[in-house]
Amino acid sequence: MPDTPAYPVGLRLSGRRVVVVGGGTVAQRRLPALVAAGADILLIAPSATPSVEAMAEAGEIQWERRGYQDGDLDGAWYALIASSDLEANAAASDEAERRRVWCVRSDDAEAATAWTPATGRSEGVTVAVLTGRDPRRSAAVRDAVVEGLRDGSLVAPQHRARTAGVALVGGGPGDPDLITVRGRRLLAEADVVIADRLGPRDLLDELPPHVEVIDAAKIPYGRAMAQEAINNALIEHAKAGKSVVRLKGGDPFVFGRGMEEAEALAEAGVPVTVVPGISSSISVPGAVGIPVTHRGVAHEFTVVSGHVAPDDERSLVDWAALAKLRGTLVLLMAVERIGAIAEALVAHGRDAETPVAIVQEGTMAAQRRVDATLATVAETATAEGVRPPAVIVIGDVVNVASATRRSHA
Repeated sequence: MPDTPAYPVGLRLSGRRVVVVGGGTVAQRRLPALVAAGADILLIAPSATPSVEAMAEAGEIQWERRGYQDGDLDGAWYALIASSDLEANAAASDEAERRRVWCVRSDDAEAATAWTPATGRSEGVTVAVLTGRDPRRSAAVRDAVVEGLRDGSLVAPQHRARTAGVALVGGGPGDPDLITVRGRRLLAEADVVIADRLGPRDLLDELPPHVEVIDAAKIPYGRAMAQEAINNALIEHAKAGKSVVRLKGGDPFVFGRGMEEAEALAEAGVPVTVVPGISSSISVPGAVGIPVTHRGVAHEFTVVSGHVAPDDERSLVDWAALAKLRGTLVLLMAVERIGAIAEALVAHGRDAETPVAIVQEGTMAAQRRVDATLATVAETATAEGVRPPAVIVIGDVVNVASATRRSHA
């Protein structure tokens, strides 16, 4: 009966014969999942789309270039009937019925003995949705569930034993929408979150009440160095059987000491997962319309930490070499030393009229942009009360967006 509900089941097709009749767009959509399932696929079709043909050439499927013939479903466990020949489809469907082979019909769902659900996967979870005769609704529900699992908005905790360890998660520049999908999911599954002040703070309020959130800046240091204390806290919680997320701003390995933490965890025998994040060095300039590279303007960009002054003997930056580069220079952690940095660049040959943009609290609600030149940036930053966190961009790309606006005025 048309309104009889389907009985959902997952088929284990690895090594089992699956016959596909028709090599058109329906087969093109369905074949990748069958290949991924490890099925032994026989394609019966006189012609096929280029994508399907490429799968045959790669050895992923066996292709017999002809129309359907009675007996083609011998030994099959599952059949997909999707040719443009309606009579052949009906004959193949009849054979499937005789041989008790589950059969999907793309041209006549009511004549089929199986329906293909809208499916999606997220970290080992397969979502399959059937809504009868409304495939668009199936796809919409599938997408909503998969997206919820990926971004953590649909909380589905794992109840089987999980491997304790630490995930070093790059939280992006600050806007909670700019964390990666994987990073947000790991946050939703964490038992303990050790967070930097530059991480996406708004996401912490969404965590379940049982999650222990630790401000890295408030870990008691005692006689140990700050980074050592953080490393010890990560190790302690992980060895207590907890799933730990170390939430960092930007990317863990871009001036984030992520590698130091990964090395300490590896030495202690704690499993480590690194989840890259969107670095503020490119995302914050982009948020205010500054491309760090632009055709005909800059073909390179260099990211430098400005936490050590140019005349400090601890500095590892070759400011003389940087001054000679023609591309974009992006400074992180440089607000307090921008005057000295600008002086060093000019002294080593960079034009004093080179445009500079300071973007404070980029991607956040309080974001603002302050423009200057190398000659004026120290005075301007003081007059405007610029404070960290801020990203400083030096180079002609600073004026690209304004030039575009003028050309369209």
